[in-house]
Amino acid sequence: MAAFTDSARLSLNQITTQRWSVREAVDGCVRAGIPYIGLWREKVAEAGLRESARMVRDAGLRVSSLCRGGWFCAATAAERQARLDDNRRAIEEAAILGTDVLVLVCGPAADRDIGAARAYIEEAIARLLPYAAEHGVKLGIEPLHPMYAAERSVIVTLAEANQIARRFAHSHVGVVIDAYHVWWDPEIYAQIAAARGRILGFHVCDWLVPTPDMLMGRGMMGDGVIELRRLRQAVDAAGYTGPVEVEIFNRAIWDTPGDEVLALMIRRYLECV
Repeated sequence: MAAFTDSARLSLNQITTQRWSVREAVDGCVRAGIPYIGLWREKVAEAGLRESARMVRDAGLRVSSLCRGGWFCAATAAERQARLDDNRRAIEEAAILGTDVLVLVCGPAADRDIGAARAYIEEAIARLLPYAAEHGVKLGIEPLHPMYAAERSVIVTLAEANQIARRFAHSHVGVVIDAYHVWWDPEIYAQIAAARGRILGFHVCDWLVPTPDMLMGRGMMGDGVIELRRLRQAVDAAGYTGPVEVEIFNRAIWDTPGDEVLALMIRRYLECV
């Protein structure tokens, strides 16, 4: 498969221009000709849920996903219930915003029992699934790099995410593949192929060497070591035709004027993805 020749599938994940409000991000996408935007719940709450939906709709953009649900595990039953309730609100928000994908960052273990945490994540998804289906929202399990297992997610490989989604065998559960989190996996191409029919999103950035920070060290596409085009071609070959989100946590990029970031983002997307 060849390189992209246009930006018809490109999405700005809102974290890439973290300093921008929903209004500023929407306007920036319009100026740059980017057709999709991936929204974050915190930014949407600041702008107002229905006002955010109106801004996106009036601008002619489409919402590729809402980030994020998940964070299921907690020490007490009351806390676990509160998190399920918050995920139900996230499902409602996704539906109002006009996206059918809620990204799940599934969360760390509340204690040292990783096995129990993984089992509970599957239980929590099962409890949310009827509500998600009722609202036309799909739950996208995003495996995170293993370095985040202690603080962000005990689901750390695409194989794990595929296994959970496969057990549900439901059209409203799938996986989100983020190049930053999976590029290192020796089984990644086999697992991408195995995800056929269940891929709900594809996120890109790059892995910088040396890595400056565990969380804030993501790079612009082309500045690191990830075989982004090969990954994208594999995702496409597995049947995914949806938006490609650029999601970059990096303070230097956040401190760069947003329009400059978008211009570079488009160029690198076409060159590298």
